[in-house]
Amino acid sequence: MDHKIFFTNEHHIEIFVVFFTILVDGVLCLNSNISNCAAQSCGNGPKIDYPFWIQGRQESYCGSSGFDVTCKNKNPVVKISGDDYIIENIFYENSSILLYQAELDDSGNRCPAPQHNFSIDGTPFSYGPETVDLFFFYNCTKPYDKKTFAVDCATNSSRYAFAIFHPEILDHWNYSIQSCQPPINAPVTTDSLGRLLNMSYSEVLRRGFGLQWDEEDCRNCRRSGGRCGSSFDKFICSCHDHISPKACRESRVRWKIAIGFGAAAGSALVTCFIFLYCMRRQKQKKRGSTLLSREISSDPSSVYDPETAIGNTGVHIFDYNELEQATNNFDSEQELGDGGFGTVYKGKLKDGRVVAVKRLYESNFKRVEHFINEVVILTRLRHQNLVTLYGCTSRHSRELLLVYEYVPNGTVADHLHGALAMPGSLPWSTRMRIAIETASALSYLHASDVIHRDVKTNNILLDADFHVKVADFGLSRLFPINATHISTAPQGTPGYVDPEYHECYHLTDKSDVFSFGVVLIELISSLPAVDITRHRHDINLSNMAVNKIQGNLLHELVDPNIGYESDYNVRMMITDVAELAFQSLQYGRDMRPSMQEVLETLMLIQDKDYSSGNTNGNENQADDVALLKARQLISSPNSVIEGIVSNTTTPNTSS
Repeated sequence: MDHKIFFTNEHHIEIFVVFFTILVDGVLCLNSNISNCAAQSCGNGPKIDYPFWIQGRQESYCGSSGFDVTCKNKNPVVKISGDDYIIENIFYENSSILLYQAELDDSGNRCPAPQHNFSIDGTPFSYGPETVDLFFFYNCTKPYDKKTFAVDCATNSSRYAFAIFHPEILDHWNYSIQSCQPPINAPVTTDSLGRLLNMSYSEVLRRGFGLQWDEEDCRNCRRSGGRCGSSFDKFICSCHDHISPKACRESRVRWKIAIGFGAAAGSALVTCFIFLYCMRRQKQKKRGSTLLSREISSDPSSVYDPETAIGNTGVHIFDYNELEQATNNFDSEQELGDGGFGTVYKGKLKDGRVVAVKRLYESNFKRVEHFINEVVILTRLRHQNLVTLYGCTSRHSRELLLVYEYVPNGTVADHLHGALAMPGSLPWSTRMRIAIETASALSYLHASDVIHRDVKTNNILLDADFHVKVADFGLSRLFPINATHISTAPQGTPGYVDPEYHECYHLTDKSDVFSFGVVLIELISSLPAVDITRHRHDINLSNMAVNKIQGNLLHELVDPNIGYESDYNVRMMITDVAELAFQSLQYGRDMRPSMQEVLETLMLIQDKDYSSGNTNGNENQADDVALLKARQLISSPNSVIEGIVSNTTTPNTSS
């Protein structure tokens, strides 16, 4: 007689899938052992916890494959590319690690320069967003006379050695790399090339670099109160009285049913469970377009839960094939630009709407996290100067795609120093409006407990009338109520990242203020935030601006095509905006104004009548910037408009 098993609903299928996972992995007996996998220290450095584990002290099930650590001289060490790297810090909350080569601590090594290429192939790691390569050239027969990192310990009377971030610039300077052996790459972390170029190469290497890994399962397990572990290279979550393949949300009853049913059914069910599990996975992949309507959770942690976050937003879910057709199969001719997380294409939907479609580069966990983050942020907020999100594909789609309103006039960066830049094409009045509208959007974000974290002119879009649309919220963070900061590894774009955030790993709303200060200097100067062809002390625009303003040389910084020389009102407005930017660029966050104060100051500068003080339209430029002299300590941003603040009501900037 044939025996048939009927599964009446998906709840029963989930029970059988859970049982199958337990049956295959044989992990029930590990629960009590994994519960004892407490975090440990080597003596120095951070606590070692899952997915890392210490060889000789912990069993392999306490961690994951490829994350084994050894303790050497009380330092936690991992081996990558055949070399030992000391772990300086581990940031479990966002799955990132800061480390540096152990040889740099060896006092007996007279030349701690890398001797072979660094590679993360075959490891579970990927480069962090602040990690770049420094390239070392050895045995060069031709001397190199440009300012760069000299490797004196590998240089003699006939052979030269140096390091440089961008080898391609050597051709621009007519230096033939054929005179050297092939370069060797070494990762370093940077948010300020200007600061790094004042160091030696060993100091730059000693700052360390960031790597990251995917940890979706453990993140959910920890949130549910469980402890992460592994068995036969598969993740398991150790709960109070049971184990789970995901998190501690499954009820004890469900597990008891699964275990009892498994004992009765035996091995005959294994094949059936495999079939059902595959069918369930196939069903998930074929989910069609739908409109999800539940409201967003108030718990900030839900932002990073890939299983639930999208469903909580009410965002429209597009069919992948529709977007593929809208962009002409992602035709390169339709490409609008690309950034750190994806390429953006112009497209036209069936309903006639012209849209911008962001196509994420990869579907690993970090990309999914940024994808979900952007969806949650943009569907939660509404402001006339924030880009509108129309929808996205399902996270089970072939690729992760985001669909925005199409903003036709490029970015502020394009118009200042990019493909659309032309002398005099962006007058000061337009630049002032861009500054105010961007500040309005950022002030609204901060009032909504959101930190943008990647403010830059490439993320400020312009519509046909040159009105602002702030975009790209992949790095944004929801800010916990009553928190003074968020501890997280620095992320952002070199040249814009808050230096105190980079040094202390404390993210605050003042980090956006620093980045916006760089944007203000770009609007004044039309110069990019980072330019390695400038003098080494001026590579970073924020450093250059602070030095010029402190040296009473503002006129050397200003774009000569925006009326600074010929229009007294423009000159005085630029002077006041420069002071505001200078305040925003202070190293200590407590010395910077809030974004709301920045907005109010900009609006007052725009409305101020400077003509009454114009006694001599051709007066010396030094007199115009007298208020910027020797400003080592910064007062309130209202100092630039002292005398009219008290007579002006605070503008209403809410949306």
